[in-house]
Amino acid sequence: MSSKAPSFFSSDIFLNFLMLLILPSAFFVYSQTINPIKLPFDRICAGGPHPSIAGQVFNEYQASFKVSGFDPSVSFVVELSDPSGSFTTPIATTALPPLAGTPPDTATDKTLTFAVPTNLVGSNTYQLRVKSSSGVVSSSFNINVPGSDKNLPAYFKAYNGSFFINDKKNAVSYCNGGSVTLTIYNPTPSTPESSPANYPQLKYKWYQNDQLVQNQSGNSLVVSSEGVYYAELDYGSCSDVNFSSQRVTVTGVTGSVASISSSSGNPFCASSGNSTLTATSGNTYVWKKNNVIIAGATAQTYDTNLPGNYTCDVDFGGCKSTGSIDLKVFEINSTISGVDVDKVNRIAEGEKLSVTTTTNAVSPSYQWLLNDVIIPGETKSSLDVTAQGKYKGIITQTSGCQIKNEFLFEVSYQTNYNVSQISNIVTPNNDGINDTWIIPDQYISGTNTQVMILNSSGKIVFQTDNYDNYNGWPQTPIEFSNFNPVYYYIITPSGQSAKKGSITLVK
Repeated sequence: MSSKAPSFFSSDIFLNFLMLLILPSAFFVYSQTINPIKLPFDRICAGGPHPSIAGQVFNEYQASFKVSGFDPSVSFVVELSDPSGSFTTPIATTALPPLAGTPPDTATDKTLTFAVPTNLVGSNTYQLRVKSSSGVVSSSFNINVPGSDKNLPAYFKAYNGSFFINDKKNAVSYCNGGSVTLTIYNPTPSTPESSPANYPQLKYKWYQNDQLVQNQSGNSLVVSSEGVYYAELDYGSCSDVNFSSQRVTVTGVTGSVASISSSSGNPFCASSGNSTLTATSGNTYVWKKNNVIIAGATAQTYDTNLPGNYTCDVDFGGCKSTGSIDLKVFEINSTISGVDVDKVNRIAEGEKLSVTTTTNAVSPSYQWLLNDVIIPGETKSSLDVTAQGKYKGIITQTSGCQIKNEFLFEVSYQTNYNVSQISNIVTPNNDGINDTWIIPDQYISGTNTQVMILNSSGKIVFQTDNYDNYNGWPQTPIEFSNFNPVYYYIITPSGQSAKKGSITLVK
């Protein structure tokens, strides 16, 4: 199904097209600037009660900045760095409506209101920046302190209030020569607000005799010396001393020391069934995996076929001791080469693709499947692929512990996209024909050609120097109903003049 492209442009579209033909492509990229204004705050302490709206959580901040060179249709968002201050993987914020009294935006002056993620990992070294919908990013904001400090303490206080450790008990005795583990009390994990332990992003400060225990920020603390201990939620400069636990007196007495053994050894063979973990004999037992209580695990033994850090708090009557075991399973290391398991591998009909595996498995066996059907006679570590489809390679260790590694990959025949001219009509209706923009091979991946696509307002909607006809533009659905939208391209081969033109999307 197709329709004719419009035979004329609106005056606005035509003017924009003339600008594209006359002005160099760099105009759209390098003349756009974002200049941050110093933030009105020096930290983000979100998550507490709202100071003026009863029953609402406080999480609203504003950032102001100046812009130049942007089309009015371009939008802006605030981004956080990762906790170390790097924008390699920026963290998105949530846009909010302007606060009361916020000055209206102008062509050059903008103010964004935003909220930080509720699962934010607290850090004192976040940074904040603005990014435009055209891909331009600002430098980091300076915070409201003397000088030009860009490091921003940011925390979301997911839990506000006091809490308990050590099963709400104020004293515990450990067996001399052993240790006991103090853990954040969490009787109802299904009710998040019942304990800070239900928020894994939170960090803690642990104290012994009112002195900070160094390098301990988890939700448990292994104790092997006497003293008075307590924990406090670590919200950095947003911390509140009231967000702490009760004080627990820890004493050492003569008694047994707990340990844990595995019936199948460590590491163990998971394919042979469960391994039985056995703690030293005592009066009562509390089993945990990775510091989380295992519901119903209160016997001397615990059966599992999963790896992890297992502990058991054993009460000997006069003292408690925590045994632990870092349970591991036997593994093999295997690799595959000749294909990319993360994308469709293209071959021409009649072409051969050589796939090879390596492994450290003992006496390995090999099996290959095409579309979930075993390929007869293919029992070697390599496979010559000539047919398209979905493949699976299985490596099995046959001596000792039976362990498998599997590799999935897909192969498809190439379509001859070697067109002689740049296409100016695309019909993205998912019929498998002309759904994406096709350009000559001289401009595609590997030719170091810059490809840019802009909408009728001059906004960059796609940009790459590695264009792929198999996964071309548009990569996401574009909604249109009453008219056929027109886009514009600028193709700039390395060391050559730019090629410019229009692309019409037709239903």
